[in-house]
Amino acid sequence: MEKIQHYFLDQDIQYEEVDPGVSRKIIAHHDALMICHLHFEKGAVGKLHEHFHDQCTYILSGKFEFNIGGEKMIIGPGDSTYKEPHIVHGAVCLEEGELLDIFTPERKDFLK
Repeated sequence: MEKIQHYFLDQDIQYEEVDPGVSRKIIAHHDALMICHLHFEKGAVGKLHEHFHDQCTYILSGKFEFNIGGEKMIIGPGDSTYKEPHIVHGAVCLEEGELLDIFTPERKDFLK
């Protein structure tokens, strides 16, 4: 039986650059759930894409223009989004910031 990891210590987790100006670290995960912390430099782009996961994003800081299914909105700290499976979405960072992405199930493609 697989041993479940219950604790994920920040000091043990490194950021990985995933796109120019965009860094991500996976802060907790298991089969059904994953939480990632992302840092965006001003002007960085989370390019349009889609996947089969449900996804919520919570804005910790900064300002972002999100595009979800062609609907654009500028959002900031305390705001959040929901993206259903296979909807095309992306974001442009208007002011340097950080966000949390929550996926179900976990993004196995993010794991090494």
